[in-house]
Amino acid sequence: MKNLYLTNRFFWLFGALAVFFVVSFWAPLLFPVAQGVFVLALALLVLDAALLFNRRLALRGERFLPRIFNLGDANSVRLELENRSRLPLSITLIDELPYQFQIRDFEKRLYLKPGEQQRVHYELRPVERGEYVFGAINTFLASVIGLLERRYVIPQEMSVPVYPSILQMKQLELRAFDRTTHHKGIKKIRRIGHSYEFEQIKNYVRGDDYRSINWKASSRRNVLMVNQYEDERAQQIYCVIDKSRAMRMPFEGLSLMDYAINTSLVISNIALQKYDRAGLITFSDKIGATIKADSKPTQLNKILMALYKEEERPLEANYELLYYAARKLINGRSLILLYTNFESSYALERVLPILRRINTFHLLVAVFFENTEIRDFVEARVETLEDIYHQTIARKFLTEKSQMVQKLQQYGIQAILTRPEDLSINTVNKYLELKSRGLI
Repeated sequence: MKNLYLTNRFFWLFGALAVFFVVSFWAPLLFPVAQGVFVLALALLVLDAALLFNRRLALRGERFLPRIFNLGDANSVRLELENRSRLPLSITLIDELPYQFQIRDFEKRLYLKPGEQQRVHYELRPVERGEYVFGAINTFLASVIGLLERRYVIPQEMSVPVYPSILQMKQLELRAFDRTTHHKGIKKIRRIGHSYEFEQIKNYVRGDDYRSINWKASSRRNVLMVNQYEDERAQQIYCVIDKSRAMRMPFEGLSLMDYAINTSLVISNIALQKYDRAGLITFSDKIGATIKADSKPTQLNKILMALYKEEERPLEANYELLYYAARKLINGRSLILLYTNFESSYALERVLPILRRINTFHLLVAVFFENTEIRDFVEARVETLEDIYHQTIARKFLTEKSQMVQKLQQYGIQAILTRPEDLSINTVNKYLELKSRGLI
């Protein structure tokens, strides 16, 4: 009986019968009719129960998940249902989703003829890394009579890990290396001068820089030959992620640290594709993951697994410890992409001397975030004097962020102030810009 449920049609029918009996109290001639309808309703009820709890009634269901979920992206889930009975079924489907989504109103309705198979697609957007466990597929079956529903549970317990966004990594990789088309966000950076990595001598074609003509090779071959250069390789690129409480602020469900984690995977992949060496350091009140810069085939997977396990800490970041780690772990001049967040000029002033010391040994790029909610509030329409005061204070915060960028640049530190959703694009552009200018 625990799998038996009453439908709205049941309550409408027997509610109408109750009204019929009440009316027959004043019209006795209707009483036998009410009794007949009541007996017919009971017969339909028994027939409906017999149809639904028939041993031949069978429903096959299966859930198909991707091997991994991508953090912050829409991930597709597919359900397949097949009616293996001779009875047409109206089905209400409720999938047991992982608790992390906190979705309490998931419901799909479909109608299956005998032997028919249907697919149900839906998308889920995880905002936390970790293991996500799916439960059973719950179906509530109703016949054409529709007075009762039978709960039919299809065991489909399975789990899927949520990793930093590999989908975003692949998309930005295609954009960064596609030289024939223009994509929104990725800038085409004009090379300033030559890099120092010689590649080959080739025949001159129209459009080549005449200053690259190799006159000795041209005299030997009796045709114009030019030197061809490429980006300098084997440079060290380190992603340094602040995982203190300053990075716990959420935007569109994702914390700032998770935005930084997705971007670190993106930039590490692009650096490895350009034959540079990618590394990783995370820190807060203590040093977390440390992966020395390398270009081995397994390096990207090593970085991915380290990023998957990282968690925020509710303490302040120790920049003195970061300086010590940078001096000890990073050998040679490297590009350091520091993902952090400064909400006030005071927070920047406290760590600025340490950032300047790191910048003397390496090329430091400080990446911090614009508060998009304050930006939206500043651009909103104001109607009261109190709103004007609040908007003035909000503008002060935005101006202070811009002044932080100027302060860093004043001391020769590269800086990126970005919206969280534009972090990956802006970081890739900065990396390509620094490569083209030969600053790394």
